[in-house]
Amino acid sequence: MAELYFADEGALRRYKAKKIASSIFLYTFVTLFALFMLLPFVFMLVGSLTDAESFDEFTKTANFELIGFNKWSFSNFEAIFSGQIVNRITGATEARPSFAQYYLNTLITAVGSTAVTVVTAVLAAFAFARLEFKGKNILFTLLLATMMIPGELMVLTNYKTTKSLDWEYTFSALIFVHGVSVFYIFYLRQTFQQIPNELYLAAKVDGVGDVGYLIKVMVPIAMPTIVTIIILSLMGAWNSYVWPLLVANGGWKYDKSYNMQLVSNGLMSLFNSDIAKGLDAIKIAGSMVVTFPLFVFFLIFRKYIMKGVSRSGIKG
Repeated sequence: MAELYFADEGALRRYKAKKIASSIFLYTFVTLFALFMLLPFVFMLVGSLTDAESFDEFTKTANFELIGFNKWSFSNFEAIFSGQIVNRITGATEARPSFAQYYLNTLITAVGSTAVTVVTAVLAAFAFARLEFKGKNILFTLLLATMMIPGELMVLTNYKTTKSLDWEYTFSALIFVHGVSVFYIFYLRQTFQQIPNELYLAAKVDGVGDVGYLIKVMVPIAMPTIVTIIILSLMGAWNSYVWPLLVANGGWKYDKSYNMQLVSNGLMSLFNSDIAKGLDAIKIAGSMVVTFPLFVFFLIFRKYIMKGVSRSGIKG
């Protein structure tokens, strides 16, 4: 490693001073930027733990004593999880689906669609990366070309397909329609192509079939990328709004009393509810309930996303 040489001690001191000053400036800027980004989350947390009356008064007067530790309450969370919301202005009461039900619906959809997505991505990526068949490159090019189609057009065609299959207001419409992702196929194919082809040829000599080689060799090696796909797919399903609003914004097909809304749709229905007018603290609590699990999930698994990205670079 090259070393720095200075003509005198004064030059060395000036260099160290500049280095320290630049480090202080950099860390100060990053810290302030991080605090600025976290400020909305802090406001959301404090607002969700403040009772409705105190928070309403705080928004009008900016009196921070109204949101002190002695004023904090879990009543907002109790309201959205119990499904009983009382408007303190009119005294009206509304029975709504519990957010626990929204959680269950979202969990079923996220796990189911992610499982289907991973299976289709692994099989398709393996076929395009290792198998040889006529028209493979043309087919893969056409597959990538579908990524240029506007998402709105895909929603229309998917909705017509769902209608024709009589899947409206069923979990099948939420799970299988988004069970194939061209981006994830391309993403995983890049990782598979980095695995030496000699391993595939050696497995063929040993009598190992394509499925056995895929399960025993390629999947374990590409596991960081697959974990990244799982994480991103789960996060996408959690944030899904438009598609569930079209096909599952109401009662279940086989039991109309069971509400099929996901967390994002349930949160929006809370915001649009007449009973929740003036109950900003409850709305913020609903936003907190929807956002916090995803935030924690990302913090826990962020290293797998970075590891998957580092292993799936574009290979010429």
